[in-house]
Amino acid sequence: MTHHIAFLGTGIMGAPMTANLIKAGFKAAVWNRTRSKTDPLAEQGARVAGDPGDCVKGADYILSILDSGPVVREVFFDSGAADVMKRGAVFIDMASIPPKMAQEHAAWLKERGVGHLDAPVSGGSLGAAEGSLAIMAGGARADFDRTERDGVWKPMGRASYIGPAGSGQIAKLANQIMVACNIASVAQGLLFAGAGGADPAQIPVALAGGHADSRVLQEHGRRMIKRDFRPGAPIRNFVKDLDTVLATAKEIGLPQLPIVRAVRDVFKELYDAGHQQWDHSAFLLYLEKLNAPARLGDKADTPPA
Repeated sequence: MTHHIAFLGTGIMGAPMTANLIKAGFKAAVWNRTRSKTDPLAEQGARVAGDPGDCVKGADYILSILDSGPVVREVFFDSGAADVMKRGAVFIDMASIPPKMAQEHAAWLKERGVGHLDAPVSGGSLGAAEGSLAIMAGGARADFDRTERDGVWKPMGRASYIGPAGSGQIAKLANQIMVACNIASVAQGLLFAGAGGADPAQIPVALAGGHADSRVLQEHGRRMIKRDFRPGAPIRNFVKDLDTVLATAKEIGLPQLPIVRAVRDVFKELYDAGHQQWDHSAFLLYLEKLNAPARLGDKADTPPA
């Protein structure tokens, strides 16, 4: 049986995720606010919808990876798209939004006979292209298991069931805490190595397999060494997510996360300086400003297009 999917939000992440689903045999309808971003998917056989409601009609699975919680609410609920979803369909929200908002959306869709999984991802644009994303899902276990049986997760990456509605978002926020602090430590370590006379390009090689190794070191550390700051994950999204971390932490009885707050403040300074669309490996730029004239390598910066 061929399952029909709708995918809304075909940007840096959504476009390759949708392409992988089409390659796996799913029939797809797509929608994006900037219509031109759907053109490559149309060439692969996707139907381009004129609006969110048109996109979701008749779909067995509705997937989206939009900018923020308010955008998800606008596109699906304020527009009326949620009201035309097929009863028995499952909405898979892969955006990073506040856990409470995910719980509200799940409750609203349940009233309409539609399943809901909050399933944010980690792995950036490279993971989206490779189909190797880490997917963290919260919601009804039956909806998760059905989605797995129908093969929806596999073209995008590896999905894990975390718990009830909102749990996927909690896991993603934990992920963002760890990634943010790791980005900060990698930037400091590489700048330190270069200033001390070591070849920074050899640090990821030398540390591979050791306790300091990580995907952040191997992927984003190399971005820093190459000074390639085209976004896999833009700073504006990281500021949003770390603000959500701090707000959620306060709600659950953790008002003091000092390292997270310090890293968030650095990203906010970079955001305010005009680096909203730069990859979060641009944390390096803040350190270089503090330690001028120290600089990692002699390559010119590659900014976002």
